[in-house]
Amino acid sequence: MVAGETSGDLLAGLLLDGMRTRWPGLKAGGIGGPRMEARGFHSWWPSEKLAVRGYVEVLRHYREIVGIREQLKQKLLQQRPDMFIGVDAPDFNLDLEASLKAAHIKTVHFVSPSVWAWRADRVDKIRRSVDHVLCIFPFEPDLLSSHGISATYVGHPLANVIPMQPDKAAARRVLGLQAEDLVLAILPGSRRSEIQYLASRFFAASALVRRAHPAIKIVVPALPAVRELIEEAARGAGLQGVVQIVAGQSHAVLAACDLTLIASGTATLEAALFKRPMVIAYNMNWLSWQIMRRKKLQPWVGLPNILCRDFVVPELLQEAATPQALAAAVLQWVDAKISAPGKIAAVEQRFTKLHEELRRDTAKIATDAIQKILEG
Repeated sequence: MVAGETSGDLLAGLLLDGMRTRWPGLKAGGIGGPRMEARGFHSWWPSEKLAVRGYVEVLRHYREIVGIREQLKQKLLQQRPDMFIGVDAPDFNLDLEASLKAAHIKTVHFVSPSVWAWRADRVDKIRRSVDHVLCIFPFEPDLLSSHGISATYVGHPLANVIPMQPDKAAARRVLGLQAEDLVLAILPGSRRSEIQYLASRFFAASALVRRAHPAIKIVVPALPAVRELIEEAARGAGLQGVVQIVAGQSHAVLAACDLTLIASGTATLEAALFKRPMVIAYNMNWLSWQIMRRKKLQPWVGLPNILCRDFVVPELLQEAATPQALAAAVLQWVDAKISAPGKIAAVEQRFTKLHEELRRDTAKIATDAIQKILEG
């Protein structure tokens, strides 16, 4: 298996649970993170080696990433595992899967590449590279089937992990927050490149929000590898000692908060499953953004909006993601909580419906599909 970042590590860990239930003697290795390793996975390289987003950023690490892929390919061609499962990270995994499939090693890709959002040109590569795709969104299997790609909708694993009715009070007790606190969660991403582009904007916006609401509590979940960057950004915004930075615990933070300012990515779907109002933002290298913008196929970027087919929550991207604009968008949710609770309730209802659509017995459906591929 190869999982390329924090979200992939989470998804792969959940899949490993289902696979170990069906095949107790399972041996799994490749590239993974701490959640996979906690389930007995052997990481030959850590997943953060692949946690790079954006065309320019990838170029800076290109030689190392390609070198890892070539070494891994040779190792797998020699070992000939019963199956290779690429978890997301399509730029890394699809080329690797194509080589393995050509050598008659079964290949499964977990999480369909977003051909419906960014990269329609990928369908031919997917067809060449994989025997089967495990899809986390309900509309994807029919789309892939129309291009001759075998696929199964397995639901989104997070929809089973996150409770339909999150326990805000319990999460607040864990984090030392009071029931009456107004809590803003800041999630500037899990990659160093994301944090370098977003954290200073997010904290500058938070400082503006705090001027309007001095009692607001600001909580940030941080992985150990990026905590120093986050602390530096908080200091730069004059929020040292004000922001509560916690080690990981992103789910506890999302359960505890009233709203979140959040980087576009899987975390936005997690926030939606926690039924939290949010402001989605993103900023990246200018050239990477120009390339991605030309490949964009629909008006939304944030997963909650894509899945709801509507701007349920605001998106502020690239030059629009100024601290002033981010603060204004956050303050609109704060004002709604105080004076227009019906607006918050409407968002919660949309996200509850989305949660119901995504909730399936993912581990069983996925392992059923995997077993059929193994049996040919």
